[in-house]
Amino acid sequence: MVHIVFALTDRFHLLDLAGPAQVFGTAGDFGLSYRLSYFADTPQVVSAQGAALCAQTTLPDLGAADVVMVPGWRSPAVSGRRRVSERFVSALVNHHAVGGTVAAVCSGAFALGQAGLLNGRRCTTHHALRNTLARRFESTVVVSDVLYVTDGRVATSAGVSAGIDLALHLVATWHGPAVAAKIAREMVLFARANGNDPHDGVMLRHRSHLCDTVHRVQDVIDSSFSHRWTLDTLADSARVSARTLTRMFVRATGMTPLRYQQALRLEHAEYLIGGGSTVEAAARVVGFADARMLRRLRARAADSEMVVAE
Repeated sequence: MVHIVFALTDRFHLLDLAGPAQVFGTAGDFGLSYRLSYFADTPQVVSAQGAALCAQTTLPDLGAADVVMVPGWRSPAVSGRRRVSERFVSALVNHHAVGGTVAAVCSGAFALGQAGLLNGRRCTTHHALRNTLARRFESTVVVSDVLYVTDGRVATSAGVSAGIDLALHLVATWHGPAVAAKIAREMVLFARANGNDPHDGVMLRHRSHLCDTVHRVQDVIDSSFSHRWTLDTLADSARVSARTLTRMFVRATGMTPLRYQQALRLEHAEYLIGGGSTVEAAARVVGFADARMLRRLRARAADSEMVVAE
């Protein structure tokens, strides 16, 4: 059971809440164990759009596997200057301190910043608020032109509908990209690319195409990316030749099927390492024969990120 608690401020944005809640709720419809709760300073919170929501005024007992997510809000000043209560901040700090994940959509990043959880971390927010966020929390690296950023157990997304992309990324990290892709299809979502930033998620970055054959092979890989697939086996699953599959896969995603699997392994390994796992343990879990390949891939990814930054 994963407990998702939405921490709501007065005048929160409905879509910032409803989008991620729909993702996690749909995951529950598919048999995954999710529980959704709503926490606020008052028993009733009124959204920016006028709808009111009942909430708990005490944060539930949470563990390291659970998430507290802060939807964005509409403040009197577009710059997001409003501060949340110390009680609200304590809930975020305490959950992160016990090993839990904290997340924010849009201007919700300001609550994480006030809690000190963005210090020294990469993050993002709505494009109209990025400069203000960077000025207010000077030790934070605010990333532009991305849908979301994950840095250890802190995750942030850009404005409004980007919260859906962040929620799908979290589901993909915990349960595999195939589950996230299934949820996206159920919600009639078109997976969006996120530029070249390494934090956009392999599944979302390479699902924005219309080739059914490639989608079927991605479903196979996503469902068991730690398995040692061969190109011939993957081609058989799509009822095409290995050469045809490679050509179609490269055209649709920009990489070969086995490179795609490798990217999924690397992404999941980074999540495990960020949560405290050793490189050796992470390599075993994601399917590498030993840690040497994982170290090479991490070094290569780091070099690529430096080139992009330059």
